[in-house]
Amino acid sequence: MRDHESTILTTPRQILQSALDALREGNISEVLEELAEHFTFNDHTLSLEFTDKPRLREFFEKSGELFPDTGLDIVSLFEDGNHAIAQWKLSATQTVPYGSISYRFPIFLFGTTIVRVENGKIVQWSDYHDHSSSRRMGLPAFFAEGI
Repeated sequence: MRDHESTILTTPRQILQSALDALREGNISEVLEELAEHFTFNDHTLSLEFTDKPRLREFFEKSGELFPDTGLDIVSLFEDGNHAIAQWKLSATQTVPYGSISYRFPIFLFGTTIVRVENGKIVQWSDYHDHSSSRRMGLPAFFAEGI
């Protein structure tokens, strides 16, 4: 978080914590503020890569639409040099229509986010999570040209 009243975040750990907190709260603009002008975001499980903020915003927004009850809890967070690493737990529900009935499937997965920070901004963001427990595999279809 950056505002005129608070201290500017400087450590990779603080910057990642702020970005993940904003993501959990659905504040996409705040997440994007933590990114450098030139950055790369990779979700290695979904085979998605973004290098521009408008497309990454669409990705976060579509994720929120498809999984509106997503919860993100940070399990551990640490840094090494200009890198920060967070282990997290994600929970959500996927609703799948089947005729006139909709089925709700719980999603629980553990993952890791690794960021590299330069000059107080994230230049590389990589997410890794368990493919077999992720029901989010339909999400990349919305971003086919980003693959």
